Amino acid sequence: MNKEPYKCNKCGTWIDKHKLCIVDDTYFCSRCMYGDIEPVEIYPIGIVKNNLIKSQKGFGVVGEDKISKIILFPTQKKFMYKLEDEKYITIIYYLHKSGPVKSIFNRGLDGKLVGVFASRTPNRLSKIAIQNVKLIKINGTVLYVEGLDAINGSPVLDIKLKMDLIKSGS
Repeated sequence: MNKEPYKCNKCGTWIDKHKLCIVDDTYFCSRCMYGDIEPVEIYPIGIVKNNLIKSQKGFGVVGEDKISKIILFPTQKKFMYKLEDEKYITIIYYLHKSGPVKSIFNRGLDGKLVGVFASRTPNRLSKIAIQNVKLIKINGTVLYVEGLDAINGSPVLDIKLKMDLIKSGS
């Protein structure tokens, strides 16, 4: 972990890089960015394995994998009961290779000028992504899914049933 100090452009406090928020090429300490809110501690439940990497130019991922493996930690086995019965699931993962945040930019999808919350950019302060995928098969604690654009090595934070499949009142 890089312990090189950086100076917050708002309050002047010196901070370690891992506590730094970079927005529009400006350094902010977590206190200036979020106030007195305590950080949330989240542990991954597994990791993504595929041949996808972050695109060096523009947006998106580069690679040929249509099927990604989600390798869950062995301790997660007990939470997988009846998961094989589901066709579509939602994967929540951590954007471990995201870059500095631009508050307003041209969206990669259509070029429209938007803010982070009106886009699917991986360069966001939360570094959290969510995506619906097709569950192909399960082998032990390894899930094979189609449609995941997480890059190789992305920590998986949670798995949920795809919500629009649940009928109201059930």
